[in-house]
Formats: sequence, structure tokens, C-alpha cells
Amino acid sequence: MLTQKTTKVVSAGKWYPLGATLVSEGVNFALYSKHASDVFLLLFDRPEGEPTDIIQLSTRTKYVWHACVQGIHVGQLYGFKVCGPFKPAEGLRFNEQKLLMDPYAKALTGKFRNVDNLLLAYDAQASEKDLSQDLRDNARMAPKSIVIDDRFDWQGDPPPAIPFEKLVVYEVHPKGFTAHPSANVQHPGTYLGFAEKIPYLRKLGINAVELLPVHEHYVEDFLLEKGLTNYWGYNTIGFFAPESSYSTQQAPGCQVTEFKTLVRALHKAGIEVILDVVYNHSAEGNECGPTLCFKGIDNPSYYCLSGSGEEPERYYMNYTGCGNSMNLADTHVIRFVMDSLRYWVDVMHVDGFRFDLAAVLGRAAGRFERSASFFDAIAQDPVLQRVKLIAEPWDIGNYEVGNFPVDWSEWNGRFRDSIRKFGKGDGGHLKELGRRLTGSADLYGDDGRSAYNSVNFVTCHDGFTLHDLVSYDSKHNDANLEGNRDGSDDNNSWNCGIEGETNDAAVIQLRKQLVKNHICMLFFSMGTPMLLGGDECLRTQKGNNNAYCQDNEMGWFNWNDVTNHADMLEFVTKAIALTKRYTVLQQRKFFQGQDLDGDTISDITWFGADLGPPRWDDPEARTLCYRLDGGETPSVLGKYHLYIILNADFRLQAVRIPSLLTGQAWYRIIDTSLPSGEDFLEVGNEIRVEPGNSYLVNPRSVVVLLGK
Repeated sequence: MLTQKTTKVVSAGKWYPLGATLVSEGVNFALYSKHASDVFLLLFDRPEGEPTDIIQLSTRTKYVWHACVQGIHVGQLYGFKVCGPFKPAEGLRFNEQKLLMDPYAKALTGKFRNVDNLLLAYDAQASEKDLSQDLRDNARMAPKSIVIDDRFDWQGDPPPAIPFEKLVVYEVHPKGFTAHPSANVQHPGTYLGFAEKIPYLRKLGINAVELLPVHEHYVEDFLLEKGLTNYWGYNTIGFFAPESSYSTQQAPGCQVTEFKTLVRALHKAGIEVILDVVYNHSAEGNECGPTLCFKGIDNPSYYCLSGSGEEPERYYMNYTGCGNSMNLADTHVIRFVMDSLRYWVDVMHVDGFRFDLAAVLGRAAGRFERSASFFDAIAQDPVLQRVKLIAEPWDIGNYEVGNFPVDWSEWNGRFRDSIRKFGKGDGGHLKELGRRLTGSADLYGDDGRSAYNSVNFVTCHDGFTLHDLVSYDSKHNDANLEGNRDGSDDNNSWNCGIEGETNDAAVIQLRKQLVKNHICMLFFSMGTPMLLGGDECLRTQKGNNNAYCQDNEMGWFNWNDVTNHADMLEFVTKAIALTKRYTVLQQRKFFQGQDLDGDTISDITWFGADLGPPRWDDPEARTLCYRLDGGETPSVLGKYHLYIILNADFRLQAVRIPSLLTGQAWYRIIDTSLPSGEDFLEVGNEIRVEPGNSYLVNPRSVVVLLGK
């Protein structure tokens, strides 16, 4: 039985704010647990030492156990032990022998590692499994929480506040961006190393990075046993703590300052920071998972539990496929998530969030509801109202694309699927393609949202890279050591005739052409474009479409590609610049198919190759053309038109060009079938297309004409 052992002066302190807070006389500690019988605070002077002090938090207010410990300072290491019934069948998993991290910890001393199963609250060898109890103390080996000072010299740091319709998002791994030796940075694989590559992002035209999870995460035992790791980090345990392994690790807690330094540097470059966050589940897994924090503090409050008969709450609802689901129906858990989000905005200065498996967050009584408590809490919060909120609008049981509240944008999976199918030459997709190219009004136009609420992407971290999308017919995930069973089989990819790498010049040229086609459809569509980091220079994962466990050259950005595929990098850079130059491509509103500026030309007009209507319902149709009236969106360019020809057919198409206003002519900007240097012409060097002629559009290519 734990007993108090301390020489420190301890007072009752306050029940708010939760976590460890610096005060004038020391540090105030506050921990929520509705079901605990006792809570003890343990202080340490080194990460792997015995506790120097064991302090009982004898005061409880509103289920918050609290005390102020005088005379301790920034950098103090600590953890909790929480007492209460060990009745797993009833949802109670207290074990006072297990040191627990503070749910509000702002930094940890290192990574959790389940050495000798000491992180389990039960005896893994017992026949009863999680119904047994492990009575071995793990205080020496468990990572410690660190008291952090929030102060930082932000040097003004005004947020970029870029309107959604002007956003160009770059999804990238915070470590993998600079982990490869070719990155040639001082601190590879770190927040500081990432900052060294900001000039590259600026030159590319990026104004927002969407970072894969930077919250402290736990690496699952089964991966470590196979010599792998949880590279992507979608297994959060510290919802306030930056991932420690992405820091220089020069001092305990340095990850906080180094992450802030990265944010400050990105903001100075005019680049917003969007965090990929995982509030749908925690790293503690199911009933057989480790006890690191929430399970041992207040299991019934934090998790959605299930069971029957004599075991009413032994098991965990698994809407995520990751073993558990956070209980967003509980008032405290909502407060916990809201406190975490506000912390990252107010203290860490991030600009928005992409919510992993966000459909889980909207489950009420097991079903998705756009009026769920979590969405209501977000909507009324004065801090979170001003940041960008992006949903991954599905979980393992729900596909809720288009169903989120008005405050939210969404990863548009239907855009991805449509572009991929059309891009590889499938016929009969023109009607669906037309909807996706114009911002998906059928999904976002009936509830107060706009075209920019559609976050458009062709590839993302989860799946093939763009190079691999046109190089592999099937996944090649053998390196994951799961018999190639993991990862999606539904990729809508095409290898152009040869599986994987090849020296065949014709195949290489076709693949590059298809990549350029995808880039054009991504950036010239209405909505917010998101580019997977490395796609601009043909980064490959050798056909692995689930590289979540590959913290190696397979998952890293190879900076040699920047040189080796400079032609592709140049094409993508020009595409982003064109999007910004011609503001008709940055619409806040949906097209109406009407003349809105009195020039007799509609804001958008659709055509077939013969200037007749498109063959919307023809199962063999693979060519779609449309004209955009740039005069509808005021800009310094005045009156202009864009004519975009998408030919996914394997045959040459003679495409007639519509007439223009008197005094205007058509000029070719892009033809993806032409060699590098001719495929994308610089401003002022566009080539005039003679009036009255048809444009011969090569197979599997995109053409963009400028009318001026």
C-alpha cells in the first residue's frame, strides 16, 4: 500500500487548470479521476531513478485531485500512481504498482517500451489474462512527465491566416522529410532539421504543411518484436506532448521549444501549420494492451466500454480498428480534447487540425451525428472557431464524406477515387468527374459550405505515392512482414504495362505524363489542393501502399530525387504558380453555369471534343473539356478564359476550340504529352493556337489553353 514520503511543503492547491502548472511558490498538480479512491504524485530527479518524493493528493474537487508542491521548478520529473478497485470485468483497471503519465503532460522523458511486460497492469502469463493483476512496480522504467514553462520568444509571430481557397497544402512526415542522409541538414529527422528545408517549400509554392502526428506516440509491441516501428505515429499517448524522438534530445523537454521554433520559422515564411491529430483512440489498445495513462487513471470515463452478463464493461468498443475508442460522450473527455486543441493553438501557435478517423468523434450512441456533442463544443469555442478544421470523414464502419458540420472541411475521398479512375483510362466517369472538378457541390453545396471545404487529393500518406500509382498494378507490402495482407487492394492504379521499376523509355515517359495529368487535375480543380510530400519529385515506396512501419529509406524523402526528377519538380512548381495567378481557380463559391459579368459567357461551360455537350452518360467516354470565364473573378489580369481538355483516351482526339470575344485569341500553356520544357510554357511565352483549327490532343494527356 502506498504511503506518503516527502519533505516538501505541500498545500491543497487548486483543481484547475489540469496538469502541472507553474505558480509563484512551486507547481500546482491537478488530475481528474472520478472512480479512484486515492491518488499519489511521485517526483523524480532522473528519468530512471527511484522517486524522491511520494505525495498523496488528499484534496478532491469536482473529481479532480490536486495539490501545490512548493519549491520545485521547471524540468521537474513526475508521474502518478492511482489507487482503486481492480475489477476489469466492470471496467475498473486501477493498479497502484504502475506509474502513469499525466494526461496533460507537456513533455515526456522518452519512449514507452514494454520491457518484460512491465507496462501491463495484468499478468500476461496468467490464464485469466487481463482479469489477473501484475503487482510488479514499474516506476523506474516508465517515462516521466516533465514540468514545462510555456514561455517562448515568438518574436511577434502573426499567424499567416491564409483563406482556405488560397491554401496549397503539403502533407509530410515531420521526421521523414529530413531523415535521409541526402537532406544534408544539421539535425536530420527533427523539428529543427525540418526548418532548414523551409526555402524548398517556399520555392515550390506551398503555404501550408499538414504534419503527420507530432503528439507523443507509443510503438506497439508486435512491431518492435519484428524489428519495425510505428513510423506514422497514429498511436497517440501524449495529447499535449510533442513527439520526443523528433527533437535533438539534447535536454529533457527540449522537444517543446524545438517544435515552437519550427512553427515560428514556418510562419515567418508565410506557411501555416496543420497538425494531423488522433483523438479517436489512444495507444493503450484493447483489454490486453498496456496501462500507460488513461486505463489506470479512470478507464470508464475515458473509453467506450462494452461487454455482457458478468463482464458488462470488460471490453472496448473498437470503431477505429486500433483496439479502443475514446468516450467523447463523457463531459470530461470532451474537456480533455478541447483543452488539448486549445493548447496547440494558444501555446504552440498551430493554425489548424486534420482529425484522423473523424467519424468516430461524431458517434452518438454508436451512430454518426453531425450534432454530436464534440462538434457542438468545437462550434462554440472562441479559440477553435478561428482555426482550420479538416475531417478524415470515415472510420471502419462509416463513410461520411459530405456529412460534417458547416465549420468543417473534409478530405474528399470521392475526388481521389474519381481522378484515379479517369486518370488510368476507365470509361464512363465523366459525370462523376465533372462534380469533383468543380468542388463537389453535391456534397458541400447544400449546407452552407463552399468549394474550398473539399480538400482534394490524389494521394496521401496512406496508400501509393503518385509515382507508384502509375507504376504498380498491385501493392507490394512484403517489407511490413504481414504476408502482403495489409494495405488496401482497391487502389485504382495502373503500371503502364510493366510492374515496378523499368528502363523502358516509353513506359517511363508515359508514367511521367500520367503524373502530370494528375497534378493538373488536382491543382486546377475547385477546392483546396493537398499534395503528398515527395510527389513533386516522384518519390517512391517501391509499391508499398501501407508504409506505416517503415522508418527507413522507403518512408523517407530522398533529396536526390529533387535533382534526378528536376523536370517534374519544375512542372509542379509551375502548376502551383498558375493556380495562384489565375484566380478563377481559387473560387470561394460554386460555379453556377451562368453569365455573371455580362459578357455572354457562362462562368463554366462544358464541351465534348466536337463542341457539343459532353457524353456524360456514355460508358466509353474518356474526354472532357470545359471553359472557365476568368472575368467572373476580379483580378489584375482582367478578362481571360481558361480552356481545359482532359483526354484519358488511348486514342488521339481532334478537339475543336470554342470561339472567343473579339480581339482575343487562344494560347497554349500546357500540353502534358510534350517533352519537358515544352509541356508547360512560361508566362509571356505561350504559343498561339490558330483560330478555326482543332487541337490534336495526344492520348492520355491534359491540355490547358489561355484565352486573352
